[in-house]
Amino acid sequence: MKRICILVAFSYVFISIHANDSDFTQTVRGSVTDAITGYPLVGATVVILNSDPLVGTVTDPEGFFELNSVPVGRQSVEISYVGYLPSRIDNLLLTSAKEMVINIKLEESALEVDEVVVSAKKRKDATINEMAMVSSRTFSVEETERFAGSLGDPARMVANYAGVMTQNDSRNDIIIRGNSPSGVLWRLEGIEIANPNHFGALGTTGGPVSMVNNNLLTNSDFLTGAFPAEYGNALAGAFDLNIRSGNDETTEFTGQVGFNGFELGAEGPFFRTKNGVNPSYLINYRYSTLAVVSKLGLDMGTGSAVPEYQDLTFLVDVPATRAGRFKLFGLWGLSNILLIDSVDNAYNQAGGSTHFGSDLAVLGMTHTYFLTEKIRMKTTASYQQTSAITEVDSVNFKEEIYIPYYRSLQGENKLSFSTQFRHKINAKNNYSLGMVYDRYTTLYHDSAYIYDQDEFRILTDTDGDLAMLRGYAQWQHKFNDQLTAYAGVHSQYLDLTEELAVEPRMSLRWQLSPKSSLDLGFGMHSQMQPKAVYYQQDYDPDTHTYSLTNEDVEFTKSIHYVLGYNYLFAPDFRVKMEAYYQDLYRVPVAESFPEYSMLNSGDFFGIFSSGNLVNEGTGKNYGLELTVEKFLSKNYYLLFTGSVFDSKYTGYDGIERNTAYNGNYVFNCLAGYEKKLSDKMMLTFDVKGVYAGGKRYVPYDWEQSQIEQIEVYDWDHAYEERYADYFRVDLRIGFKLNGKRMSQEWGLDLQNITNHLNIFSQGYDVATGETTPVPQQGFIPMMLYRINF
Repeated sequence: MKRICILVAFSYVFISIHANDSDFTQTVRGSVTDAITGYPLVGATVVILNSDPLVGTVTDPEGFFELNSVPVGRQSVEISYVGYLPSRIDNLLLTSAKEMVINIKLEESALEVDEVVVSAKKRKDATINEMAMVSSRTFSVEETERFAGSLGDPARMVANYAGVMTQNDSRNDIIIRGNSPSGVLWRLEGIEIANPNHFGALGTTGGPVSMVNNNLLTNSDFLTGAFPAEYGNALAGAFDLNIRSGNDETTEFTGQVGFNGFELGAEGPFFRTKNGVNPSYLINYRYSTLAVVSKLGLDMGTGSAVPEYQDLTFLVDVPATRAGRFKLFGLWGLSNILLIDSVDNAYNQAGGSTHFGSDLAVLGMTHTYFLTEKIRMKTTASYQQTSAITEVDSVNFKEEIYIPYYRSLQGENKLSFSTQFRHKINAKNNYSLGMVYDRYTTLYHDSAYIYDQDEFRILTDTDGDLAMLRGYAQWQHKFNDQLTAYAGVHSQYLDLTEELAVEPRMSLRWQLSPKSSLDLGFGMHSQMQPKAVYYQQDYDPDTHTYSLTNEDVEFTKSIHYVLGYNYLFAPDFRVKMEAYYQDLYRVPVAESFPEYSMLNSGDFFGIFSSGNLVNEGTGKNYGLELTVEKFLSKNYYLLFTGSVFDSKYTGYDGIERNTAYNGNYVFNCLAGYEKKLSDKMMLTFDVKGVYAGGKRYVPYDWEQSQIEQIEVYDWDHAYEERYADYFRVDLRIGFKLNGKRMSQEWGLDLQNITNHLNIFSQGYDVATGETTPVPQQGFIPMMLYRINF
């Protein structure tokens, strides 16, 4: 800390010598488009509020605008256009080293008037996708870092929202309304991607470190239920992430070191065109912080378990060509770790060695073309590859002998093509039609040592090929500016099982008054099983043969019902309440394992499955959610979310039990304050507290464990009990420093500042018959430094 303070002071003195307060201005640029089609709006007025003299402009023939000499710090922008509802964006944070590029979407008024002059302010939580009207909100890049404990990770950040919780401090798996994390859909630039996390197993959606770089994102949507028809093959929720385009006027660089790694990024124009609409690039590379420190010979207390990972993200944007707009984007990540003995990690067995590695590569191209001002075609083609390798050995440390115990290699390749036709008929009616085709090639190979038969046996040895075809149609009608209705249908067909699912979706928003609104939502949803489940092989000891027993397992299905109410006490202060009920059916269960349900899999380093699965299980999730939020204004923000819920399932035996994710309640309280010390410096303080129901567990069968001298679980009492309630407080302190041509930022994240002992699991000592609690993360300080120039 002493060194950090000295560095901050030195930087401040250096910049003070080379710049005056009057030098600290920045450029605000961007575009204004129609919210439905994305067509540019020519002649829209853009004004910096409270500027003196007034700073304003109008958009050019391509819908772009540029405002120069805008003072750094917090600024608000108001945008208006004839026939459209005005919009206002508050508290944009301008720094001295990076231009602010914003893309504004205006909603056409459903009223037939010559000119709209009513002042309006778009709700901060309103989604980018106009079709999403219930159980959804947008989030900003700043929130992914500003919220204490988020560490720049979108998944960790949304855990602060109502209806969302986590159960493992070391991973970012999110539980939405009692659903398994495997029910979450990740979309990047409109295409569905595999698990975008380092050390992520196939079929799961979380991991310890996110590959998604928040420095490259623009505002994105998060949905938690009854989502529109364009989102399919998911039961719990969806991330709809968007990569921002690079600066097409000025070359800029970013350097950063923190929890997510050492990173370097660059953006700028490829070349300049006559019309001023330049092709641009954006690229960023990261490498594990702990791996760098370890290679320097320093010990960070992780022993030999040093997580090594790296990732690369890029986007090339070629706008406004005669053939339309093209975007080429990619995401690549590689990770591996070696755990030796249980002293290295709670995930590893005593006397064992585990090597785990995973990778993901995504390459996609999007083409957007306007047939007319009101008709848009958007087509995307992409290729993805993901794999995971696991090696587990028993180790004789005295003689340094490694005895193979388990080997696994899993891989999936996906070729995807999607297209969407969107037509805005008039201000009141718009619809879209779309289709998605995914072709998978898979390989699953694993083997294990069978102690009671003293042999190393192949468990799975299959290569697969399957395809899914999906289509959707959705329509939105605005009766007026107060009442909006949505209807859609999604369908999906899986060639492996020859199953077709047709899923209607509906929602309604009624603006009761300028301050209050009522939302209703309904949706049917289906999801295929993790692909490894279909190719699981069962061994017959009598014939010494293997057979596929899950090839005919069908989709898991659910029906969502949502009722929501919003009230704005003030333009920057709102209360939101939602009640929901989710009915799950056709859930895979097993006769040989009657307590098992696929609903309890997906929050760890693999999918817990069984053979001979049948779609005879059920489940239900219901609850109440409350959000009280003061958006950032007057230098501070507040956010309180509370969820009270119940999550149940029935296995093959028909007995209703708690799911593994039935924490029953979770409460989050966040607050933040920023102090502007001068035009150059700003201090930020952010705190978060969470109180939640403890993690449910399957107890040990003590007597049988002693007899067999191994861990034996008592499944008759599965998930009846919880560990002690979860409690944690995080604090973040930030310092921002502006210079004439560069800006710097320091952040100190103090995680679990009370060092409260939260229980993750329990270990069993066969020799003594005693259990030992395995704690979650204790107090950990984490640093961040960023420089933009």
